[in-house]
Amino acid sequence: MIYTDLDAWKEARILVKLVYTSMSKFPKDEIFALQSQIKRAAISFPSNIAEGSGRNYSKDSLQFFYIARGSAYELETQFYLSFDLNFIDKETLDTLLNQLEKVRRLLAGLINYYKSNLTK
Repeated sequence: MIYTDLDAWKEARILVKLVYTSMSKFPKDEIFALQSQIKRAAISFPSNIAEGSGRNYSKDSLQFFYIARGSAYELETQFYLSFDLNFIDKETLDTLLNQLEKVRRLLAGLINYYKSNLTK
């Protein structure tokens, strides 16, 4: 399976773009704090999907997919913190959370697919 064909990877790329676009509204003094952490977590998402799909064994692939899933929960918290600190508005929060949930569902399907291959 080529990772560039995976819907989870494609949608994760869209999420990264949304993250970077929404970060333009952050205060300049946040560039090395929350903003940096959000960008790293967002980039980690599609990167771990790609790395996992490049592994030879389902068990190895799953480890990277689980790391990507962890990044999703990290991002969700960071989005809420950004909203709580008034760095993003409600509309931006909802847009980010909706895209994140879309990617999380696709990733869950990918995880289930690979888990089913472990028993074969």
